[in-house]
Amino acid sequence: MKLTGVELRHVEMALKAPFRTSFGTATVREALLVRVVTDESEGWGECVAMADPLYSSEYVEEAADVLRRFFVPALARADRLDALAVAPALAPFHGHRMAKAALEMGVLDAELRAEGRPLARELGAVRDKVPCGVSVGIMDSVPALLDSVAEYLDAGYVRIKLKIEPGWDVKPVRAVRERFGDEVALQVDANTAYTLADARHLARLDDFGLLLIEQPLPEEDVLGHAALARQMRTPVCLDESVTSARAVADAIRLGACAVVNIKPGRVGGYLEARRVHDVCAAHGVPVWCGGMLETGLGRAANIALAALPGFTLPGDISGSDRYYCTDITEPFVVRKGHLAVPTGPGIGVDPLNDVLDGVTRRVEWLPGGAG
Repeated sequence: MKLTGVELRHVEMALKAPFRTSFGTATVREALLVRVVTDESEGWGECVAMADPLYSSEYVEEAADVLRRFFVPALARADRLDALAVAPALAPFHGHRMAKAALEMGVLDAELRAEGRPLARELGAVRDKVPCGVSVGIMDSVPALLDSVAEYLDAGYVRIKLKIEPGWDVKPVRAVRERFGDEVALQVDANTAYTLADARHLARLDDFGLLLIEQPLPEEDVLGHAALARQMRTPVCLDESVTSARAVADAIRLGACAVVNIKPGRVGGYLEARRVHDVCAAHGVPVWCGGMLETGLGRAANIALAALPGFTLPGDISGSDRYYCTDITEPFVVRKGHLAVPTGPGIGVDPLNDVLDGVTRRVEWLPGGAG
């Protein structure tokens, strides 16, 4: 393939309800979509960076800038254009994994569409459907939380994740257990909101039979997570700390995690995400696929990834109606607690043009090297 050009499309989608975590409250999802156009086909990528640098150092406008000024020109100069060539072409540039992942996803989608191959098969999927979990944000009250959890269980979700922060942890977890019982698969996510000094307090969560506690400490504090893991019975799961296959291998060796959340954008793309999966599988560490409020484009690719054999825990891959009244693709619908793996070429879905145009705020065309 030869690169004709890359379209950067800024979209803004209203969330059905505010989504609060320990680092802020979102009411809209500002996202950057990347359409890669080649002489043979075109493909879609989605950058999962948020509007502000709260979850990570990356944010939407920064991702667009680095794609515009560095990544797309570097890819246009590459000797060949395929998904395996993206990482080497962008290797001289440090960081910016979410922007790199979006560009790689677009190239991978275009390549697979040209060859008529689905992403799930390319990655090594072994399932035709994946179990769905749901992430429940921090609420204004425990009764509101219980109503929300009841709604998601009634909708068929097979695992509940509660966002927590200091002051909103033991009490809501206890309330959910008392209302819905021990049979509900339950886990919590702190998004780096605690320090190792909170270890005794966090150990109180051991009484509730949680699947895991996700990223309780800052992302740089891998040794702190290892120390915390020795003080809790609840398995410690890493999210923000896992930035590559090498990083996860180090974390496992240090005893910093018993479970790993894999987010392709956070590790630089779906090919690196597969390598993270393989490292964890080799060490007997279960993984699951995290979510970043993706549109149907990113959701489709995540479902394909979650169909790999090492994904033995339900991920944050919810139906489209969890976050959006109208998705930019045909909606993903949860059926009996599962979502079907797309089978079409590439990521297997296309944007609905009218809907996409309605949420688009800005479009920019970056020419490539093909005439």
